[in-house]
Amino acid sequence: MSTRGVVYVHSSPPAVNPHVEWAISGVLDARVQLDWSKQEAAPGQMRAECSWTGPVGTAARLVSALRAWGMLRFEVTEDPSPGTDGERYSHVPGLGLWHGRTSANGDVVIGEDQLRSAMAAARRTGPDALHHRLDELLGRRWDDALEPYRFAGEGAAVGWLHQVG
Repeated sequence: MSTRGVVYVHSSPPAVNPHVEWAISGVLDARVQLDWSKQEAAPGQMRAECSWTGPVGTAARLVSALRAWGMLRFEVTEDPSPGTDGERYSHVPGLGLWHGRTSANGDVVIGEDQLRSAMAAARRTGPDALHHRLDELLGRRWDDALEPYRFAGEGAAVGWLHQVG
């Protein structure tokens, strides 16, 4: 089953850019050449984004490949497909990796068991713990850290990449 998604490299040192392209190429089994532009939110850094198509699970494989460079700020999305939730991964140096399931419109979906666990913990430790846990489940720290980089990328060119095979 095929799906699609987007890789957003929000900030990368220029020397790492060829490695990023190589990593994405390896996952998609196709030569990737990104259209890099200056990242205004981080002088001296570059940004790029590309849409991709490939089998379900491609987003996780892209993230695994990109995590080799811990200084990157990036996000990878995968659209939902029949029988499979969508996904969003966010990586920020110092925070690490966040992962969430997404609905058809891109909202983060919190599972019933996750909510029950958060509520049970809040009964033991107080309502502030519930607020904190829900922020974690929604990826708020990652969103807050990436928002200036997302804005700096508005209007940037996006290319389509298709996985071979």
